[in-house]
Amino acid sequence: MTIASTDRLLVRDWTDDPTDLARVFDIYSRDEVMRWLGGGSGLLTDPAQAAERVQAWRNRFAPYAGRYGLWAIEPRDAGHAVGSVLLKPLPGRDGATPTDDIEVGWHLHPDSQGHGYATEAARAVVEREFAAGTSQVYAVVMAGNEPSMAVARRLGMTHVGVRTDWYGGEELETFVLRA
Repeated sequence: MTIASTDRLLVRDWTDDPTDLARVFDIYSRDEVMRWLGGGSGLLTDPAQAAERVQAWRNRFAPYAGRYGLWAIEPRDAGHAVGSVLLKPLPGRDGATPTDDIEVGWHLHPDSQGHGYATEAARAVVEREFAAGTSQVYAVVMAGNEPSMAVARRLGMTHVGVRTDWYGGEELETFVLRA
């Protein structure tokens, strides 16, 4: 299912298609991607884990009926996904309970960075969320992840410092964008 689109990109559900599963494994088995996502926890080590990961995303976001999720970013001319964009309630200090604060995030394959895909896909899902009535969206970034902080700035987000409100109290560089 297509969630959002731009002139260059489709933001769509990840599928069980072998091309998608291979790309999920290729992205989420890389230390250079996963070190910024929970400090590397969840690193895929076997291609069979890709199908499990996609199913876990489906199960996790099913209650939100498409409003929130972790979706594939696919350039219209590429024929495969280049990464993911997410929109979801931030988990609170316990690391699990959803809060009322909404997060936008992105995970790109290293071969697809530097083309504006993360910014464009994030902008599309944030605009969709603002149209649904949300008044502000956050991006939270691990210290040192300069490329992700640059995406947040390109989105027009304001850096509000380090916060520990979410993800079990982890110290995260926090950006906000208001509708």
